[in-house]
Amino acid sequence: MKVGTDAVLLGAWTNVDHASRILEIGSGSGVISLMIAQRTPADTLIHGVEIEPEDCVQAEENIMQSPWPNKIKIYGTSIQDYYSDEPYDLIVSNPPFFKNSMLPPSAKRKTSRHTQSLNHNDLLNSVKRLMSPAGKFVAILPYTEGVLFIKEATNYQLHCQRQCAFKARIGKPVERWLLEFGVKSMNKIETEIIHYSESNNWSEEYIQLTKEFYL
Repeated sequence: MKVGTDAVLLGAWTNVDHASRILEIGSGSGVISLMIAQRTPADTLIHGVEIEPEDCVQAEENIMQSPWPNKIKIYGTSIQDYYSDEPYDLIVSNPPFFKNSMLPPSAKRKTSRHTQSLNHNDLLNSVKRLMSPAGKFVAILPYTEGVLFIKEATNYQLHCQRQCAFKARIGKPVERWLLEFGVKSMNKIETEIIHYSESNNWSEEYIQLTKEFYL
């Protein structure tokens, strides 16, 4: 699994304050869990759930070569079959999002990008089951899917409390939504991130958000 902008955005934007138990749904190469490990105290516990065996192996290799091998544990299972004795303060996911488009030839890409293996109802049900009452759930989705996801989440008493629009350039449409959910209904905090400046360099806001992670 390649490291993409979506994963970097999610790992950098997620608020990790007061989160001692963290769960990532769909770990892939483990990059989001590793970014969160970099941002949290040494005693923070991070669990990742990944259904693809090859990706589990890659994530575990990356974790063992990182400074935080004792903070992160990967579980090779589906989130529908995953259970925990204690709830999580924070759950993060870069979930599958294509619902009705033509399926790709790669089985792995189908799993990671399409909702056949993890539809939004299963994801939201799992979040509700595993998250503490005061916990947060953070996800990144394309514009249309994000708008629908916010509505679907209310069926599980999960309300969007913080929302960030990610655009390639000023004047361009929203490409991704960064979304934070909690059980309390409140006025959303809405912000915006522009990826590229007029000179085609990374914008200052994107640099400030991600500077601790890019080499």
